[in-house]
Amino acid sequence: MTDAHETTDADIADRDRLTIGDAIRCVTPLGWVVLVSGVLLLAVGTVFGWLELIGIGGVLVGVFAAAVPFTIGRESFGVQVDLEPRRVRVGDRALGRLQVTNLGERRVLPTRLALPVGHATAEFSVPQLGPDETHEDLFAVPTTRRAVIEAGPARSLRGDPIGLLERATRWTGVLELFVHPRTVRITAQVAGLLRDLEGVTGERITDDDLAFHALRPYEPGDDRRNIHWRTSARTGLLMVRQFQETRRSQANVLQTLETSAYASEEEFELGVEVLASLAQELIRSGVSLSAMTQSGRLPTRAVSSMLDGTSRLQPHATAAPSLRDFVALSVRRLPQASIVFLVCGSATTDAQLGQLQSVFTADVTLVVFRCAIGHPASRTRLRETVVCTVPDLDDLPRLVRETRVRT
Repeated sequence: MTDAHETTDADIADRDRLTIGDAIRCVTPLGWVVLVSGVLLLAVGTVFGWLELIGIGGVLVGVFAAAVPFTIGRESFGVQVDLEPRRVRVGDRALGRLQVTNLGERRVLPTRLALPVGHATAEFSVPQLGPDETHEDLFAVPTTRRAVIEAGPARSLRGDPIGLLERATRWTGVLELFVHPRTVRITAQVAGLLRDLEGVTGERITDDDLAFHALRPYEPGDDRRNIHWRTSARTGLLMVRQFQETRRSQANVLQTLETSAYASEEEFELGVEVLASLAQELIRSGVSLSAMTQSGRLPTRAVSSMLDGTSRLQPHATAAPSLRDFVALSVRRLPQASIVFLVCGSATTDAQLGQLQSVFTADVTLVVFRCAIGHPASRTRLRETVVCTVPDLDDLPRLVRETRVRT
């Protein structure tokens, strides 16, 4: 999908209003040095009668004044910035297009256009353009790391050759390019893991479910559809069916963003990739899913919006008092789950993980994916908690496939 931002007539009208603040911002650091120096030399020369200082000061002020006409004039550009595609995975190619059209009735002189892209700024040389003439430039966007890269606003730069004054006119807004984390497909493995939980009966007895449990005497208010007439005829008492509640699969995926939980920045990135891979396959499998980090809940209605959310995740120096507090807060805010996936780093200790089981009821399964680059892939049990050590994203499908939960 292509996303674009272009200039409107209202934008051009706003740019024609040059305020005092805009004029002050046109002066570059070198321009301030020349102007202030010229004024001071003129003042000192006048007070003490030094003609040399008056001459030098006059030249500096004159040079500054000569630079002013270079910034005067109305520009009638139509500027459009396109990104194609708007969503890419780490390492994929992303291209941008800058299109400049002369909307005025006169030919415009060559100009420079500056376009911030992420932490860098690209400069484009726009040649002379006649009325309705268009100039295009293509540019590549680096996608080596997961991020949300902002492109824009595009600004035209007009100034004198010396660099005393520079007038920047904004022509577009800001576009966002989402660089998604790497993911792996684990559909069959996740589906198999969830089948261990789907349809498993719990300990709660209800009056309406699928799994028949026992009979009990009828009480006023009971649904007559649950009366077991054959037993009632044999005993002479009205008897109603009771059912054992069937657990429906609700999965919650959590990731701690605490920097202290990870041994390195690369390990944190691996954690985001594990989170995205799990959430992606759960959404595609149609499982009821919620996902949460210390930054808040992630959107889980669609894979694209979930991946957009993971592109924004950043490590937190101090995100929560403890890992247990973060998990407990997530339990209170998210729907009750039958299985919880927790993603953390190799700096997370067994003692910290051992405190988590007390947060959940007995019918909730906790599976921990501890990202540990350089460690062997393994799967162990810490009491009732399944702990998978993930050294590389490609190990995730096998670890999920080998994971079995106790029901």
